[in-house]
Amino acid sequence: MYRSLLFGVFFIFTASIPISAQEQQASTGGTVRRRALILNIDARVLDDEQMVIWNETHRKIAIPGNPVSIQLVGSNIVVSVQLTPFIRRNNGNVLVAQGQIWIDDPERGMCYYTSIQTIPMEFNEPIYFFPLGAAQQLGSIIEIVITVNPYSESEGAEETGVIPGNER
Repeated sequence: MYRSLLFGVFFIFTASIPISAQEQQASTGGTVRRRALILNIDARVLDDEQMVIWNETHRKIAIPGNPVSIQLVGSNIVVSVQLTPFIRRNNGNVLVAQGQIWIDDPERGMCYYTSIQTIPMEFNEPIYFFPLGAAQQLGSIIEIVITVNPYSESEGAEETGVIPGNER
């Protein structure tokens, strides 16, 4: 008797989960779109004369407080960057940029560098992030320029092919 009662309670509980999850997803879809941001990311390598020797562009959708990752791979270098925007009600928005870099240096072998910066952020203003610092340690500078803007349906879906809440 207890076994069938326990099974009945379990069955009712599990049957109600998908319905409430669907309702929650439908009700938060608009909220996610209103909070979403678009990050335009332009990563480049500059030589000692400040000439661009390599360039790569990305466009990512981000939800404030959740990191967006990019990975840049070269012949002797891997750069992994996580960008996390934080939107505050009374301005003071910030972008937290974390970088991890692996470099295969012929003289020293494999080298690992890490950095983290909290950068003040305004919409449509370029943010410069230098994972290795602004000084030329390797004869070249890695520069990542990020521009953050609020998400718009036409721009986000058109450019990325993804609408927030539907990324499966």
